[in-house]
Amino acid sequence: MNPNPQVADLHVVRNIPLPSPAFILSEIPRSEQQAAFVAQSRETIRNILGGRDQRLLVIAGPCSIHDTQAGLEYAKRFRTLANELRERLYLVMRVYFEKPRTTVGWKGLIMDPDLDGTDNIPRGLTIAREFLREIISLDIPTATELLDPITPQYIADLISWSAIGARTSESQTHRQMASGLSMPIGFKNTISGDLKAAINAIGAATKPQTFLGVSEEGIASAVSTSGNPDCHVILRGGEKGPNYQQDNVRSALEHIEQSGFHPSLMIDASHANCAKDHEKMPAVFEDIVRQRAHGNTGIAGAMLESNLLSGNQSFPRPRGDLTYGQSITDSCIDWETTERLLRSAASAL
Repeated sequence: MNPNPQVADLHVVRNIPLPSPAFILSEIPRSEQQAAFVAQSRETIRNILGGRDQRLLVIAGPCSIHDTQAGLEYAKRFRTLANELRERLYLVMRVYFEKPRTTVGWKGLIMDPDLDGTDNIPRGLTIAREFLREIISLDIPTATELLDPITPQYIADLISWSAIGARTSESQTHRQMASGLSMPIGFKNTISGDLKAAINAIGAATKPQTFLGVSEEGIASAVSTSGNPDCHVILRGGEKGPNYQQDNVRSALEHIEQSGFHPSLMIDASHANCAKDHEKMPAVFEDIVRQRAHGNTGIAGAMLESNLLSGNQSFPRPRGDLTYGQSITDSCIDWETTERLLRSAASAL
């Protein structure tokens, strides 16, 4: 019998320390103007969710950012449209760097910025922060899904709104993390379509929490929070079908109010609400806008997955073979369709 058997790290190939959040933030600092814009955009989103601002909040943009050049081109078009429609819509750009996976697959720009499986996370964190800073400098509010509980320390100060995804809304870790975040947070219903988990998540995230985290110096720490009051539900459909229709929305708002929360929600026109078929996404979005235009002010926001080009492309493949401006994750509608839908929505509202 081996007197000194290995009992730790049996399956760990490497464990590389990351640069501390404080170091990354000092290397890629935010300006006073950028901080002021983030604070202002968060306040606007809070007012929309609370019914104090009557505009429709629209979170739109690529399913995931894999090419920052294409992402920046999208952002410049987005800025022009946002300025044009600002009287009726408040547009926030999807800047998603982390992708949850049911089994395996590319996990996003932060985890694998070179798209080749090398998982250069320090480079990914740097690229993500630099890109966010560019978007904020264009006066575009930013939206992302926060998946890894360490990631916010590196980028959260440049985020206007965040989502907790369908796979993690039931996670105690993510509910605790959300309780300490400084921006409004949307919790999606679960993959099964269960709404109760998202409502329970709001109940947890709005309360004070203490949990294990990482300090700005990169040291394991005990984090205590006061709770995040700016949480809401996102309807994204489920395994049993979509949940954007009028009856689903009315029922969801009733359940939210009965649970003691302000009756407002966001509806995702992508994912299970369009059966992950980007060609069905416009009709879903139009139905959401129609409900809002007919008086359902409980619908505070909507989500679209949109890119320069429609559809998606197979991945992994050599980076040089990728089509510029097309998603490597979920299928998206193209820019022309995005413009048409948002202009039509502004007119309807």
